[in-house]
Amino acid sequence: MSQLQNKVNLKKLLNSKWTAINPTNKEKHFVVTVVDHDEYGVINACFIESVTTNRLISMDWEELKNQDIWLHGWL
Repeated sequence: MSQLQNKVNLKKLLNSKWTAINPTNKEKHFVVTVVDHDEYGVINACFIESVTTNRLISMDWEELKNQDIWLHGWL
């Protein structure tokens, strides 16, 4: 695993853009479209949406920190 991590600003997570390092089904670019918090500010749910197919994917938002899987922005 890479030592480098993406910095994820939780206040700006919604609508942030991400690029998959190893795209599947030609889905490379994604946008975070749903972030659900509990009353304490803990994220309960995070969904990203493929720009090309509009497929909605539930994920653990902390996976976005892994630079081996995701890059911040569209590259």
